[in-house]
Amino acid sequence: MRRVESEPRIRVVLVGGHESVDGAELRRIADRIEDAIWAGAGRGFHNAVSAALEQGDTVVVVPMTFGRNPTMVADAAKTLKWLKDKHRGRIALAAPFGQPDHLIAWLRTAANTAKAVDAAAALLVVAPPSNPFDEAELHRIAYLVGTNGALGEVGVAIAADEAGVAASVERLRRLGSSRVAVVPAGFAASVPAADADQVGPLMSDAAIIRVVRTRVGDALAALEAGDDGIDDGLMADHGHGYAHSHAFEEAQGGHAHPHGHGHGHSHTYTHSHTHEPEHEHEHSHSDEHQHSHGHPHHHAEDAADHSVGHHAHN
Repeated sequence: MRRVESEPRIRVVLVGGHESVDGAELRRIADRIEDAIWAGAGRGFHNAVSAALEQGDTVVVVPMTFGRNPTMVADAAKTLKWLKDKHRGRIALAAPFGQPDHLIAWLRTAANTAKAVDAAAALLVVAPPSNPFDEAELHRIAYLVGTNGALGEVGVAIAADEAGVAASVERLRRLGSSRVAVVPAGFAASVPAADADQVGPLMSDAAIIRVVRTRVGDALAALEAGDDGIDDGLMADHGHGYAHSHAFEEAQGGHAHPHGHGHGHSHTYTHSHTHEPEHEHEHSHSDEHQHSHGHPHHHAEDAADHSVGHHAHN
């Protein structure tokens, strides 16, 4: 169905960080979605959104993360907050593409694929360098994939080239794995070549596109109802980083520590508490509720379908 010329164009912007090599791995996805473009976080993202708005488009931004890059989501929200005063009602920040639970489910599918070839194989999850917190999160996820999973050994390689992947493959072989299967942790189509089986990409392009379309549809519905999603995005990295204790602050003569949660009010905590690095507050404008410390779906397709509210839009 062709767009009527008088109607504003819906411009979809896929913004990515280290999970997509600063957005470069999103090109093949954007090319298959009408009126979609991709951008890396930062100046390129700002320029892409600004250009679309100046053309009169309504912009829907989808943060392309499996939940391992919350600072990218928050940074994107900050950019949009600067722009929305001039273009009110024409900017929407969608919910992130996925959450850690989804990544666990898809990695378990990769583990089952490797097991079908060799039950004694090990799975190596590969991601490019990012930062200590997001890298530590991947190690946590890999541990959960291995716990009660299909394979006994699930390792992580923080590497951006063949040499780095090969070193991690060799380490698993020295630990006794007869066969090693490699899979990307993000949106890459493959892993740098190594003496290992490729069981990627993590998701098919068609599956990625289905989720993107659902995120866009939900964001447009929320925007029509008056919620642009930006305030929720600003809180995406809340609690991400080193743990801190407000009790220590108060003991040093500080005061109660207010927490804004992006939904119109703040919570002031006057008691002692500590935020762990994985502590998250999620306030999605859809009906989904994901918890990174919960029990992920064991079937990747079910997890993806659940995350989009069982309504994938083609």
